[in-house]
Amino acid sequence: MSGQHVSAINERPRVTVVGLGPAGPDLCTTATLVAIDEHPHRLVRTVRHPAVSVLGDAVVALDHHYESAASFTAVYAGVVEEVVAAAEVHSQILYAVPGSPMVAEHTVELLLADDRVDVTLVPALSFLDLAWVRLGVDPLDDGVRIVDAHRFPVEAAGERGPLLVAQVDTPAVLADVVAAVVDPPDEMVTVLQGLGTADERIVQALWDDLPDVVDPDHLTSLFVPRLAAPIAAEVQRFVDLVAVLRRECPWDSEQTHTTLRPHLLEEAHEVLEALDEFDEVSGEGSGALEEELGDLLFQVVFHARIAADDGRFDLADVTRGIHDKLRHRHPHVFGPESGGGPVGVDGSADVVANWDRIKQVEKGRESVLDGIPPTLPALAVAQKVVRRAAGIDVEPDSGDLSLYGLLDDDALDDEALGDLLLAVAVSAWSAGLDAEDALRGAVGRFSTLVRATELERLYGGDHPR
Repeated sequence: MSGQHVSAINERPRVTVVGLGPAGPDLCTTATLVAIDEHPHRLVRTVRHPAVSVLGDAVVALDHHYESAASFTAVYAGVVEEVVAAAEVHSQILYAVPGSPMVAEHTVELLLADDRVDVTLVPALSFLDLAWVRLGVDPLDDGVRIVDAHRFPVEAAGERGPLLVAQVDTPAVLADVVAAVVDPPDEMVTVLQGLGTADERIVQALWDDLPDVVDPDHLTSLFVPRLAAPIAAEVQRFVDLVAVLRRECPWDSEQTHTTLRPHLLEEAHEVLEALDEFDEVSGEGSGALEEELGDLLFQVVFHARIAADDGRFDLADVTRGIHDKLRHRHPHVFGPESGGGPVGVDGSADVVANWDRIKQVEKGRESVLDGIPPTLPALAVAQKVVRRAAGIDVEPDSGDLSLYGLLDDDALDDEALGDLLLAVAVSAWSAGLDAEDALRGAVGRFSTLVRATELERLYGGDHPR
């Protein structure tokens, strides 16, 4: 077998990536048009582009990945797999992307890292070239930072501006960008839409007015001259550190959500220990509490990093979710527009009751007792069950503790209660009983009563058994 023949056998399929430019066919480069002519087998990431007609009628569109995938990470992975598969069938193919291949094109990054294919890039104009002209800005002289709107809270962290926020392609993405800035800038923001097309639109608006002024699409960007304050610089520095550890540390890279369970539990208990030693008045113990909270935060960020690597969610999703949840569950603070229902409360007891009600509706729970973690210690479960049952006026028939000679009702305080619980534990041990199991049994019987009461009130005497 000749060396030439061996080389041919080992030669990898080739993908030529071309950019379609920022707008219509008139802005496509000669190099792009020549490459298109030389490749009969053509794929395009999306047909939603003003210059897609230059590819001809035989082009294979990959838009269906956006409709079937659960996340953008899955979209990009699916696109790359189809491109590689086509290259393996035809040996040489052309893959067309909007703008320029190396500007905001994650699929190209993935292709370049894929050892199944050889990749050739044909440069082109990007929306950035038009943006600088329309803005009258030199990005080097002015130090413009380009950020992806989909990752704005992360990529803009620590930045004051100027910023060019690209891919503001949906109202939801725009809303997330606006919400990420606590102190809105005083300067007007420039909205760039459809640059180079017949529908080009350039307007200026105040930060908080953007959702009302802009109807975003896949050709929308924002130019922000300056933010009033940088976005979560220290948090982002930490997030970046965790990402590095995840990539480069053998131990960190091996961890999963499951393997981190004991570490999360341990760090939570160490926070509780630090709280026990913390003095609310003097502040003594603040240093230890700060350190332990940092360790616990590491667990949260680590879990978010693992999820991000798997294409499920990231820390921005976590923070956005808890932000929206807290607004929804505090209608007495944020008003009825938060969606949480009635806003009137007379005290903290009403806040807790309202919280439980909203949570029950959110999660589609049928009982106030649904959602109590079964892994909690029996005493913690008992307290949760009693508190929630009290919200629907159901109390356990526990009798008068003073009848047992254990506690005078008038003497109830933390010390007396602690002594009582300790005495119960000692009595259980002396009798050869397990206090934890006994309490779980009692809570189970009371829970059955609570659920039966709920059904009775809902259905009357005809409720299903």
